[in-house]
Amino acid sequence: MDRGTLYMGVDVSATAVKAALVSAEGEIYEITQEAIGDDPDLILDVIGRSVERLQGRADERRWSIRSVGVGVPGLVNARAQRVEAAPNLPSLVKVDVVGAVARQTRCPVLIENDANMAAYGEFVCGAARGRTNVIYIAVGTGIGAGLICEGRLYRGALGFAGEFGHMTVDPDGLPCRCGNRGCLETIASGPNIVRRARERLFRDRSSSLSRLAAPGKGELTPERIAAEALNGDDFSLMILEQTGKWIGVAVANVLNLLDLDMVVLGGGVMVAGDLLLNPIIAEVKRRAFTAMVAHCEIVASLLGGQAGVIGGAMLARDTFQ
Repeated sequence: MDRGTLYMGVDVSATAVKAALVSAEGEIYEITQEAIGDDPDLILDVIGRSVERLQGRADERRWSIRSVGVGVPGLVNARAQRVEAAPNLPSLVKVDVVGAVARQTRCPVLIENDANMAAYGEFVCGAARGRTNVIYIAVGTGIGAGLICEGRLYRGALGFAGEFGHMTVDPDGLPCRCGNRGCLETIASGPNIVRRARERLFRDRSSSLSRLAAPGKGELTPERIAAEALNGDDFSLMILEQTGKWIGVAVANVLNLLDLDMVVLGGGVMVAGDLLLNPIIAEVKRRAFTAMVAHCEIVASLLGGQAGVIGGAMLARDTFQ
C-alpha cells in the first residue's frame, strides 16, 4: 500500500467527536478531537469541522483518503446506512451523516455503531488480534458492545446486535433513556457511577470525594473516582467494586450464552484499570461455567481511546476494497 493512501476513522460519542487518518496497517498519522458542547443539534457541524481539519492536513501532505468509517452511539441500520435510535445523542437520528461526510471527502463512507467499530479495531489491530469469538464492551457515557463471531463482525438480523448496556439486570430498577427499566446502563455507565457515588456521599463523609458531593462544589467524574481509588480511598474503591460486580454479572450471562475466546473492556471508565477489571473477572468466575471461564481471557483494551477511530478506518478499508 502506498504510504500516501490513508483511511479516515470518525468516532462520535455523546460528548466529543474524534477523527483520525490511519494507514492500512492501523497506524495513526493524524488525530483530532472536538467537544460537542451544549447543543447536540450541532453534531453535524462538529463532525464536519473534524473531517475538514483532517482533509486539510491530508491535502497539505498530498495524502489520499480512500474511504471513511464513522462510528456513532446508537442503533445503526447498516443496510440503509442511517441511525434509527440514539438515546444518548438523539439528534443523530435527524441528520444524514454519511451523505454529509461523503460530500466533504468525495470518497466512500460507511456508518456503524461505535462499539462495533471499536470491536473491529481491537480484532484487527489490538488485544483480540488472532481471536475468533470476541466481545468488546465500552463503558462510558453509555455502555455498548461489539461482537466478533467466527471471525466476522456480528450485527444481527436488523444490524442492532450488541446493546449490552440495555440488558436488564434489575427488573424493578431505575428508568432508562431507552424506555426500559433496570438496564445495566442505569447502574454502571459513567454518569450513573457518579450518581451512585454522589447519593452515598451524602450519607458517608469519610471519603476524600465528599467535598464534591454537593452541587456547585466541583466536578465529580468517573475519572476522579478512579484517581481517588488509586490513591487508596476506601469509598472510591467500594464504588468501583460494586460497578465491577454489576458488569461482571452481565459478562457472565454473555459468556454462558456465546462461549467466547476473549472479552475486551474499553471506554472512558476503564481508566480505573485493574481496580475495575479485577471485580469484573471475579464476578464472572463466580457465575459463568468453569470451562468457559478457563478458556476465555478477560482483558482491558489495548487500543484504549483510539479503538474507535482505528476500527472505523479498518472497517472502511475492508468494506471498500
